[in-house]
Amino acid sequence: MSKRTNYIDWDDYFMGVAILSANRSKDPGTQVGACIVTPDKRIVGVGYNGLPSGCDDDDFPWEREGDFLHTKYAYVCHAELNAILNSTKSLKGCSIYVDLFPCNECAKSIIQSGISEIIYLSDKYCNTDSNIASKKLLSSCGIKLRQLEPKFDELILNFKKNN
Repeated sequence: MSKRTNYIDWDDYFMGVAILSANRSKDPGTQVGACIVTPDKRIVGVGYNGLPSGCDDDDFPWEREGDFLHTKYAYVCHAELNAILNSTKSLKGCSIYVDLFPCNECAKSIIQSGISEIIYLSDKYCNTDSNIASKKLLSSCGIKLRQLEPKFDELILNFKKNN
């Protein structure tokens, strides 16, 4: 018998972990996930957008528009920052997989952490000031940017496969 040939490659695997992590987000509008990986393909951090640990999700707003203090933007930590803060070791030379291109605030954290590559799926905010600033920061530090072209449109998790 020969080995299975329809397995997922590393990029799709790690992006899948990021997408799965995004499903932990309580944000009703946008769910983003991140997965940080060492050069030797070990996961050292995952995160999703949500409130800081210890804050009750029901005590804070989830609105996108309105007075700043009455929107999610004043309170939510982005997936990239959570993955960095949840990391288990030095991130120097690591890659981060994110399903949405990082904003300028996350770009600063990525740079400071030593991550050297960003692999992303969507760049839907590419013409916003935040995105332009993010790309300027990342470019000035030599961080590699790569938009992933996944091999699959979807992967289905089957929790009863081996039952």
